[in-house]
Amino acid sequence: MPRSQKNDNFIDKTFTVLADIVLKVLPASKVDKEAFSYYRDGMSAQSEGEYAEALENYYEALKLEEDPYDRSYILYNIGLIYSSNGEYVKSLEYYHQALELNAKLPQALNNVAVIYHYQGTKSLEQSNSEVSKTMFDKAAEYWKQAIQLAPNNYIEAQNWLKTTGRL
Repeated sequence: MPRSQKNDNFIDKTFTVLADIVLKVLPASKVDKEAFSYYRDGMSAQSEGEYAEALENYYEALKLEEDPYDRSYILYNIGLIYSSNGEYVKSLEYYHQALELNAKLPQALNNVAVIYHYQGTKSLEQSNSEVSKTMFDKAAEYWKQAIQLAPNNYIEAQNWLKTTGRL
């Protein structure tokens, strides 16, 4: 089942070797190990830009993974793929599902804020100031939550919140 590494970079090889060691040593059930294998293969495919393959692996991992914390990261990564493909509505769905399982996932909060900010900017360009304000306000709320969890991150967001009076 392990995915063959098309990309022979050191980090990918190291991750794969460490993941294989963890799978062998970790006292986990066969289903848990299989779920992790799919997750690992999804991450590998995603890092190589093989998004369809990554999604297949993540969906298989979701079928097997029962732990809410681990599921949140699978859902987050699915959201990343849809976001990178410009499918923002679908991406938001997965980010929100991840946050329902793990509210302390600052990267998901940040990515939701980024999408809302993008939608606000697009609305502003279309002279729809009411929708723009709503989207910017939503972005601010998610960035505030992300910053609260990771105060040393998201400096640009912190500056935007200050300059727009939303902090």
